[in-house]
Amino acid sequence: MGMKDLEEALRLIEENEELADFVGPRDAALVDKAERTLGVRFPPSYRRFLLELGAGNFGAFEVYGVIDEDWDESSVPDGIWYTMNERRESDLPDHLLVIASAGDGPLYCLRLGDEKEPPVIFYSAGLDEEEQERKIAAENFGAFLLEGVRDELEA
Repeated sequence: MGMKDLEEALRLIEENEELADFVGPRDAALVDKAERTLGVRFPPSYRRFLLELGAGNFGAFEVYGVIDEDWDESSVPDGIWYTMNERRESDLPDHLLVIASAGDGPLYCLRLGDEKEPPVIFYSAGLDEEEQERKIAAENFGAFLLEGVRDELEA
């Protein structure tokens, strides 16, 4: 369902472009470099999001992604910079990719692993791995994006 949900979210974003503020399509070579930099493989739905929208927000719903390759001197909504920063400062596990923030609360992370479309989980920076709640925020990135877009349209 990840790609089907993603396609629906992309359609809604396009139909409501006045709410959309994204950096725009990113080159596949840049997305590949981001994967190599983090030592991970992005799931198909997230990769397509990066290739088509890059990073940005829909209304107040902000999604982190790829902006450019200056990951040492970047900021939100650069998910590569944010993930690298959290790995250094909060011991974020290598299998997690930060894709959004819940404000003052936990981070939304893709839990990368063997699944083709992994779940989006809540991660509380600063807590040890065994202290984490391990709550699933969405079954995959496409579902996460679609829920966020729909919430903004209902606001």
